[in-house]
Amino acid sequence: MLSPRGLLPAALLALALFGFLSLMPRPSDNAFLPVPVATTDKRIAFSFDDTPRGQGAFLEKAERPQMLLEALATGGIRQAVFFINPGRITDQDDDAATVASYAGAGHLLANHTADHSKLSTTSVEMFLADVDRAEAWLKDKPNYRPWFRFPYLDEGQKDKKKRDAVRTGLKKRGLMNGYVTVDASDWHMEELALAAARDGKLMDWNAMGELFVESYLQSANFSDDLARRTLGRAPVQMILLHDTDLAAMFVDDLAAALKQDGWTIVSADEAYRDPIANMEPDVDFADGTRTQMLAAERGIGNRWYMRNDQKVAKKLFAERVLRD
Repeated sequence: MLSPRGLLPAALLALALFGFLSLMPRPSDNAFLPVPVATTDKRIAFSFDDTPRGQGAFLEKAERPQMLLEALATGGIRQAVFFINPGRITDQDDDAATVASYAGAGHLLANHTADHSKLSTTSVEMFLADVDRAEAWLKDKPNYRPWFRFPYLDEGQKDKKKRDAVRTGLKKRGLMNGYVTVDASDWHMEELALAAARDGKLMDWNAMGELFVESYLQSANFSDDLARRTLGRAPVQMILLHDTDLAAMFVDDLAAALKQDGWTIVSADEAYRDPIANMEPDVDFADGTRTQMLAAERGIGNRWYMRNDQKVAKKLFAERVLRD
């Protein structure tokens, strides 16, 4: 016990401590509510074009869908969207079953035209008829969404009259533009791999995976920076991949790299709820990612990710994958 002499300093200390605590800010009633997601958080969703796609350079076509589904699950990508070309599906193949397996695993299906038409070289009437053929096949399928992605990301290029006519046609059909924001031309990497395989060249698989992951991670951060410079915020990014051997082999590694870099993987549904889904850039050249076109509309420079230049990509593939 304290002596009477010791009680005075203790009492003074207690009063001082009480005064200090009373000056500290009190927690508000909202202090323990969940912190809202900031508009600067890096969020990204996954999409795959050209399903069903043909034979790749490495895997048997029949084994690729299951391998891709396993990679998506391993990477924590619970809901991607597959943009379908139903004109490629016949009664003599298993492609309809492949599409069903993607939907059965919780992923989404959307329209990519029946036959992968290129708008800038197709009439408005023929293009919308191709959209309608795909829509007729898709509309009753599980996990269907009324989203449409332009093949080649070609929205009419320099022909504004054609661009606007198709935009009007899509709206009448209740279809939203399934835009992308992140692209690193994996289709071109696949073409280079197919050519190397045909020529009997040895390819370094580890180097290919590193190049694939590195290119898409760079592209995601490039688009994030471009969006911030253009819009003053970070929209949810939508990554463009294709239904290829490369995706099946490396998409889980890409997901891991994105997470390590601070990205959060979200659903396609969440991505297309972002306000940029309602923006229609009025540009002189309607082709490419939505972030590029929004930047062009506002006169923002440095809009193109360099590895989408095929000369640059081919050189990197030769040096790192073929070791030429």
